[in-house]
Amino acid sequence: MVKVDAGGGDWLALAVLAQYRMATTEQMHRVIAPGVRIEQTRRRLAKLRSEGLIDRITLPQAGRTRVWFATQYGVQVASEWPELREWPPPKLSADPTAARLRAGHALAVTETGLAFLQDARRRGDVCWPLDWIPEVYHALGGGEAVIPDALLYYRSCGDGGSMLRAFVEVDRATMGPERLAAKLGAFARLHAYVPTPIGRPRPHFGLQPLEEDWRRRYALFPRLLFVLDGTGPTGIATRIQALRAATRALAPSSFLRDVPVLAAPLTDLLRNGPSAPVWHPIHVPDQDHKVGWMQSRHP
Repeated sequence: MVKVDAGGGDWLALAVLAQYRMATTEQMHRVIAPGVRIEQTRRRLAKLRSEGLIDRITLPQAGRTRVWFATQYGVQVASEWPELREWPPPKLSADPTAARLRAGHALAVTETGLAFLQDARRRGDVCWPLDWIPEVYHALGGGEAVIPDALLYYRSCGDGGSMLRAFVEVDRATMGPERLAAKLGAFARLHAYVPTPIGRPRPHFGLQPLEEDWRRRYALFPRLLFVLDGTGPTGIATRIQALRAATRALAPSSFLRDVPVLAAPLTDLLRNGPSAPVWHPIHVPDQDHKVGWMQSRHP
């Protein structure tokens, strides 16, 4: 039986790696123990590795950066914890080559989550490490699904302590602007998707109408945030234009009326924090001024 420290440090480190997929040593330090020296985080990671719960690869083109991930055994252990039971971690390959090939996007998603986590710490808001949940599966029926890069839970301590949720898509400019913009339509389908139970008769007077599937999980449909990376200002502008063009195909749409859709460069999030006015409204195409992601409200 693996001995996980009662103080919770080992528990949190394994839970974060199982949920986040991948993180560098420096990212892990900022997530789990920013108030202590990084040597303590290094020792903790080495201990978990010696117990077979996590492993690492070294990226030769990034200053020999060490990147950590949970092993199959580590994922099995973590998936039994109540905190990870609702959104179970995926089964990950322990092959170092497979880990290296997915590292770029996974680390960008982790860095984006860190931007929200550190911003909450500065502001006194509530956003814990496990409130950033990558790759949450949402069925659309017929074998289709929407799997955002991350689902964010965030409680703002201002304005009455409102609970905020967001789907986050991290784009590293590895696909064309049109393919990025097509994701907007997928989220619109998720917003409208109503599953039909097998064997239920057609709705008629007296039967309770069926509801959209997302209402089983969320009080309000989460905001949709596109975080743009891997390109310069011109590329960012082109991708924002493509997203805005995609909204015209959805109009008129209750999705655009109900769900704030925003886009921002990752560099701006890291420099100013996600709560700063760095987001371009997509759901209001004629609105040019930038806003904070918490400012854009559901009606």
